[in-house]
Amino acid sequence: RAIPGNHDLRIAQARVQQARALSLVESSKTFPEGGFTGTYERFRRVESISSGSLSAWGGSAAETGSSHRQDDLFLVGFDASWEIDIFGGVRRGTEAATAELEASEDLLRDTLVTLQGEVVRNYVEYRGLQLRLEIAEREVKIRRENVEIIEARSTAGFVSELDLARARGELAHAESRIPFLEKLLGATRHRLGILLGLDPMSLADELRSPMSLPQVPENLPVGLPSDLLRRRPDIRRAEREIAAATARIGVTTAELFPKFSLTGIIGLQANASDKLLRESSNFWSMGPTLSWPILNFKRILASIEFSKAVREETLARYERTVLLSLEEVENSLVYLSQEKRRIEALTQAVLSND
Repeated sequence: RAIPGNHDLRIAQARVQQARALSLVESSKTFPEGGFTGTYERFRRVESISSGSLSAWGGSAAETGSSHRQDDLFLVGFDASWEIDIFGGVRRGTEAATAELEASEDLLRDTLVTLQGEVVRNYVEYRGLQLRLEIAEREVKIRRENVEIIEARSTAGFVSELDLARARGELAHAESRIPFLEKLLGATRHRLGILLGLDPMSLADELRSPMSLPQVPENLPVGLPSDLLRRRPDIRRAEREIAAATARIGVTTAELFPKFSLTGIIGLQANASDKLLRESSNFWSMGPTLSWPILNFKRILASIEFSKAVREETLARYERTVLLSLEEVENSLVYLSQEKRRIEALTQAVLSND
């Protein structure tokens, strides 16, 4: 019930969709780009007119005039361009986008595992708190009956006032635990509602009746610590982030080199719409282009240094994630082993007191 309703999981799923779309955008850069175009223009231009005449002095004089001309231009064509990825900038961008997609997928798995663990932990804790509250209420009832008995014996002179005060103090101490347990019950119930993507009070009726604790398998398939680390999605996500950051260095480094492209256009052009389909109105052009931003080297070198710094940050984050994960795994294995011993001792104590 938590998987389709939890908001953190929905956010992680949306990030996977975003990363998948960006990966498709980057991979599409390896193919030609272009499309159909159509324009219409009406323009006016001024043309100068000059004429020569013989003057009275035997020379020539020039008379200058101008005329205004209006015309139409219809153009329909198809243009395309294709960047030849000689220095690998486009390929590195696709590689980085793919690694970022894989990192977002591992983030989704991490969120899913964390969500399921939180639901189980809070549910078990809630049922345990209900049992503790039931025991506390029984203790209060027993303490209250004990106080009534001691009060009667104190009135009869069989016990001292000190014994009565001690019994009343034990009753008050037992009663003080009930509000604390009820507070924890409410907070845990509200947390379960939020994990399921519901209103905090939506589970009040469903969880009101106490139930026994869920059964835990006696032998959990733990395996080796290295196997646990290999299965952790947070470590895989950190490793994919390193791959993406490393590929981004290649993208910025490719900016240092020239870019080669093939461009072409074919179309029809005329000054009237009925002349567009004539053979004389067609045109085409095709050829290679070269661009090399030699004046931007300082900016490009700074971008490369920035990409390298990002890679160093992700590398340090990966190492920290591995170390923290190793600590959590080792602690969990120790806790599991010690809790088994503790349960055996408590079970023996219960059997001895029966």
